[in-house]
Amino acid sequence: MTRLMAALRGVPRNLRDDLWTTAYDPMPRTGRSSWLDWLPAYAMVLVLASVSAAVVNMNQLAADYGLDASYAVLLGGIQSVALVLALFQPVPAWWAVTIATVIVAGVAEPRAQDVLFPWTGAGLALQAGVLLLLALRVRPRAAVEALAISVLVGLACGTFISRAHHDVGSAAILTAAVVVGAALRGSLRARTKLVIQEELTAEERARRTLLEERNRIARELHDVLAHHMSMISIQAQVAPHLVADPPEELRENLAGIRENAVEALTELRRVLGVLRSADQSEGARHAPQPTLDRLDELVGNVRDAGQTVTTQITGAPRPLSPGVELSAFRIVQEALSNVIRHAPGTEARVDIRYQPDALTIRVVNTAPDEAAPPSRAAGHGLLGMRERTTMLGGELAVGPTPDGGYEVTAILPATQQKPG
Repeated sequence: MTRLMAALRGVPRNLRDDLWTTAYDPMPRTGRSSWLDWLPAYAMVLVLASVSAAVVNMNQLAADYGLDASYAVLLGGIQSVALVLALFQPVPAWWAVTIATVIVAGVAEPRAQDVLFPWTGAGLALQAGVLLLLALRVRPRAAVEALAISVLVGLACGTFISRAHHDVGSAAILTAAVVVGAALRGSLRARTKLVIQEELTAEERARRTLLEERNRIARELHDVLAHHMSMISIQAQVAPHLVADPPEELRENLAGIRENAVEALTELRRVLGVLRSADQSEGARHAPQPTLDRLDELVGNVRDAGQTVTTQITGAPRPLSPGVELSAFRIVQEALSNVIRHAPGTEARVDIRYQPDALTIRVVNTAPDEAAPPSRAAGHGLLGMRERTTMLGGELAVGPTPDGGYEVTAILPATQQKPG
């Protein structure tokens, strides 16, 4: 009982908060385009509908309800304009059409027994349209309150104003309009949540892909750096034995170099070595990182998969720094994987050009006979290529060719590997 009394005391406050305001919810997003993109079309349809209803409503008010022509134009115009206004300000529009209905009931003189009251046929359609748009833009409680007031106003006008009329199903029509509006609102909000969730999922997928690719690069760099640090340590340990009677200062310096190299290697393994645990097999953890020396093996595997691949090497091949060699191999590998995935059955060409200060990699394929279905998952291919070229200070260009194929070109700064 206490809760019921508290709820009844809160009704006036709720009515004031819900129906004495110009606030309303924006139309939900249902996809890439916003409802605002279609606003001119919606407004045009409503304008045409309101003009048509206005003409019918004014004629009915004048001919069947005995209103003066000026009153018929004024009240019919208010009810019609309210339908367009409801697209932008649904609550004020509902108040306007409801007050106009009360005024019509007060001044109308129905001339026949078979006319609706207090709404004309067009007026009832306009009231239902406004309630429909109201239910789309406000929360269900406010829509139900507006429906209840509209029905009560209609009943009061029909009950306390004694004139010849009949009212069949007006409340049912208004209720149906609110139910449809509330159902559409719920559907749109559910679709909006789905769109937002899909966007968040895509962002999370892209972020996870980026982290996975960077972890992969970090694992490979760990191997390269660990190799160099190990070589420094070994060379520092061997160097004193290559000199007859080395000075004590030289021994101390070389011992310090070796000690620092060992400490650096230990810290490197401590920070990055844990990334190796992500590999699936023990052999993968200790396998040497691939270089361009294994290009023929890579191309052979791709050919075994049914892809036509040709290679061309320009310039004199030379050993490059491990980071460049590894990145070059991975770029070719990812590019050929993309060809197999997105353009199966085409002809691919791999060009490797050794230049004095750069290594140019170009992988191009011909146009496929038919487009492969798009992949919904975020891939590692282009992302990994871009990460590797950026890391080395190189350049990457990808995109379609004029004949409908696809091209990947990477330019990596390349200096000759010094013999160890």
